[in-house]
Amino acid sequence: MKGTHLGEFEEIVMLTIAALQREAYGLAIKKELEEQTGRNVTISAVHTACNRLEIKGLLSAEFGEKSDKRGGKRKKIYSLSLKGQQALLDAQELRQRLWVRIPPGSFQLDVSW
Repeated sequence: MKGTHLGEFEEIVMLTIAALQREAYGLAIKKELEEQTGRNVTISAVHTACNRLEIKGLLSAEFGEKSDKRGGKRKKIYSLSLKGQQALLDAQELRQRLWVRIPPGSFQLDVSW
């Protein structure tokens, strides 16, 4: 992955941000992660991961408009940077490369989707 290793949680956070587009703010990311993974996720884990990914240059963030609903606070909306997009594409390519190397019939589970 050319020097950009993503942990599993970082990768799914980034995939979630890519899926949510302009709605990728803390609470929305948390809810989508829980819905898609079936895991309980804390908002602090989301914020920690997003901050770490932003420091690595994989995410960028901007503040949305003020909201009366939020007491005048603005949402921090995340998006993938070009470097983040490349990191996800590299991770996808690595996984695909490994999946195609598994000989047919290697799994004993019924994987008929």
